[in-house]
Amino acid sequence: MKKGRAAALTAGILAAAAAGETVYFYRRTMKRGKAKTDRTVKMAGTDWSQYADFIAERKEQLLAQPHEDVYIESDDNLKLHATYFPQGQERKAAICLHGYTSEGMKDYLALSGYYLRHGYSLLLPDARAHGASEGEYVGFGCLDRQDVLCWIDWLLERCGEETEILLHGTSMGGATVLMASGLTLPRQVRGIISDCGFTSPKEVFTHVMHSMYHLPAFPVIPLASLANKRLAGYGMNECNAAREVRKASVPILMIHGSADHFVPASMCEKIYENIASPKQKLIVEGAAHAESYYKDTERYEQALDAFIASLS
Repeated sequence: MKKGRAAALTAGILAAAAAGETVYFYRRTMKRGKAKTDRTVKMAGTDWSQYADFIAERKEQLLAQPHEDVYIESDDNLKLHATYFPQGQERKAAICLHGYTSEGMKDYLALSGYYLRHGYSLLLPDARAHGASEGEYVGFGCLDRQDVLCWIDWLLERCGEETEILLHGTSMGGATVLMASGLTLPRQVRGIISDCGFTSPKEVFTHVMHSMYHLPAFPVIPLASLANKRLAGYGMNECNAAREVRKASVPILMIHGSADHFVPASMCEKIYENIASPKQKLIVEGAAHAESYYKDTERYEQALDAFIASLS
C-alpha cells in the first residue's frame, strides 16, 4: 500500500507540474498582453540594430504617403484594424501580414519602398490580438487566414473587381498566407509570397522547446493544444501550411534565410515540396529570422520582380 500511495503521490506531483508548465507556456504564448515583443525578438535572435537607419529612412518615406485607418469585422465579430496606403488608380495592391507579436506598421516599413515604387497600394493589417485589432487569443495563421478573406473583400469593394492582389506575409504572416492558399481565393489574388513562414503552431513550438529550452514537447504541447481548441477554437496542428499548399491554385514564392534558427529553413523546404501550384523559392544565405530582405535586398527584390513578372 505504501508503494502504491507513493506512486500515486509521484504521479500527482508530475501531473501538477505538467499542468503548471502548460499554463505558464500557454499564457506567455497565446494570450494577448502576455506574448511580449521583446521576448520574441530575443528568441528569434536577429540583430535589428544594424538596420535601424535603413528602417527609419523607409518609415519616413512611407508615412509621407497618403494613408488612412481602416476597420472591418471578422467572421467571429472582432473589430480588425489596418493601415491603407492608396497608390494611383488602386488597380494593384499588396496585403502584407506581419509576424508574431508585431504590428502592421512595423514589419513592412522597409519593404514598403519596393511596393510603392512599383505602384502597389498597401494594406497593412494588425492581426487579431495584435496592435489595434481586437481579440484575446493569437490566431497563428489558423484563424487569421479567414481574416485575410475579409481584408480581400474590403480591398475589392474599395478598389474594384479588376484589382490585382498579392498576399505577402512574414513569419506568422507567412504561415497565414500559405494556410490561406488552401482556401477558395478570389480570382483577383494573383500570387502569394511567404517569407520565413512556418508549417504549424505545433511544429514551431516543438522546435522552440527542443532547440532553445531543451525541453520535451510532451505533454505541454498536446495539453496546450487541447486548451487552445476550447478557448481559441483551433488545435495547434489543425491547420498546417504544408498540407494546405497541396490544395493551392495560386502561384507561390517561398523566401527563407539559411541561418534562421527560430523557424528553420527545413520548414520552408517541407512546404515547398508540397506546393501544388506554380512555385519559386529564394534561400538567402546567412540570413536570420525575417532578415532576408535586409541581408540581401537586391536578390530579394529581384526574386519579387521575377515572381510578379511570371504572373502576367
